[in-house]
Amino acid sequence: MTDDVRNIVLGVIAAAISAAIGWLARTYLWRRRLRRKQAFFGLPGNSECLLVVNRDAGGNGAVHRYDVFALLELSALIKDCRAHAQIISHDVAQQGFGERTEFCVGGPGSNRRMAAHLHSLLPGVRVNTDPEPGPERGAFQIGSERYLADKGVSEYVLLARLTAGQDTRPVFLFCGQQAITNQAASRYLSRNYEKLHRKHGNGTFCLLLKVVNSQAYGPDVVEQVADVTRAAQAPLPAAPRTSHRATG
Repeated sequence: MTDDVRNIVLGVIAAAISAAIGWLARTYLWRRRLRRKQAFFGLPGNSECLLVVNRDAGGNGAVHRYDVFALLELSALIKDCRAHAQIISHDVAQQGFGERTEFCVGGPGSNRRMAAHLHSLLPGVRVNTDPEPGPERGAFQIGSERYLADKGVSEYVLLARLTAGQDTRPVFLFCGQQAITNQAASRYLSRNYEKLHRKHGNGTFCLLLKVVNSQAYGPDVVEQVADVTRAAQAPLPAAPRTSHRATG
């Protein structure tokens, strides 16, 4: 074997080894990222979860189109975790929580399951479910604070990850003042779960988000107003101290 042939062979071997090491490193990082994502969402491979669907508050029995978009966002996330989803209506979801990850979409006025979760898991939260139009419609009371919506300009939504214990699967809540805010919260979770995992780990949190100018920007412009976990889990005070109207 001549020196030129030897150099070519050694070069090919070195390139193959480098490619193999690079592939192994990328595979390791991808698998580690997948495991973290699965742990955060409580979705190990081939597991099952629940997508709890609300009904349009207009009373026609249909699912609002923005809530359908929220379910599509969550379905893509579930697929990325290599898990499977079962879609059920809020009025037939008569089971406990903790055995399977649950994604519950919609406010308590159109989602009985959400109303039950707020009552049991977030007793410091009240939502005005009065169907009559008015400035208080859909208002949030969280602890001693009230948050009013300005429809189409800026509205609030709660995004929560809740667990009943260390070894139980989480419940994710998307509780908005308008249907489009539910989609905004699901998109915010999909885009920011890594940041949320770094900050909160696999524990409980409840975030108050504001959706800005949805009539122009849809569900894309979202700001985190506050981490309201402590106030949302504490008993509700007798009367609110402060009211906030969402402003862009």
